[in-house]
Amino acid sequence: MTGTSRGVQQAMRDFGMDTITLAGPLEAKLEAMAEAGFKQVMLKANDLNGHPQGWKAAVKVVRESGLRGTGFQVLRDFEGLSGHLHQYKVDIAKQMLEMCAALGCDVLLACSSTSVHASADLDHIARDLRKLAMLAIPFGIRIAYEGLSWGRNVNEYTTAWDVVCRADCPNLGIGIDSFHILAAKTPLDAIEDLDPAKIFLVQLSDFMWQETRTFEERMATARTFRVFPGEGVHTPQLVDLVLKLDALGYAGDYSFEVFNDDYVQMPLPFVAQRARRSAIWLAEDVLHRSVPLPGQLRLRD
Repeated sequence: MTGTSRGVQQAMRDFGMDTITLAGPLEAKLEAMAEAGFKQVMLKANDLNGHPQGWKAAVKVVRESGLRGTGFQVLRDFEGLSGHLHQYKVDIAKQMLEMCAALGCDVLLACSSTSVHASADLDHIARDLRKLAMLAIPFGIRIAYEGLSWGRNVNEYTTAWDVVCRADCPNLGIGIDSFHILAAKTPLDAIEDLDPAKIFLVQLSDFMWQETRTFEERMATARTFRVFPGEGVHTPQLVDLVLKLDALGYAGDYSFEVFNDDYVQMPLPFVAQRARRSAIWLAEDVLHRSVPLPGQLRLRD
């Protein structure tokens, strides 16, 4: 193996794709990712429950693919509820945790609530997330709490971090999603206030216009027209985010969460190769992670 190919493998090791970016059956998605050089995949519940042979068969497919599960998504609208609504969500969470564990994933993504029935009390939200984290402990799973940019009460990573600190549970941390930071225009300076050991997941994407002025615009863009890092109009801010996380000491996974209506109409290799270019750009040109280890360089004959 040449130093160059080793360098690319080194560059790709920390990056993965979300299955939502690709069309087709689960098996085809996993194959396209692996052929593009990715070593990990972010999975969603529909990948399992939509499989023709059922969710346990889908788990087997993932485990046999050779790709590591970055994490499992997404538990929605869990926190801030009371009474029968809270108990309903607890039941849903238990099943999500079981599927997450079966996949061998150690991170479950929970996004901030959009429910009109949810309390705005941050202590109530923290209490519920602490309960979720406690439910996850027997499975060996960490909960990554993400602030949706259209969340009803928590819509910025700064508030999500406040809630995580209030909950003060070892397996509860934060999930960072560049889209939500860019859409909400949350200042990046607060990244320095985070504990890198409590950042459990970073999802990266960009989009093609400067402004998303309303929650409705954010939702529409987020669900239909994200693009890979380096393809959108917020490249300087996205690079700044990644470099701040790296300087902070974050050494975890980066996953490309790119909802895009055009990409799901394209052949899988076409999209996976775009993701590969983005990963290599971030690793080599931004993070400079592709330098071969000593003894791995080989001179050309």
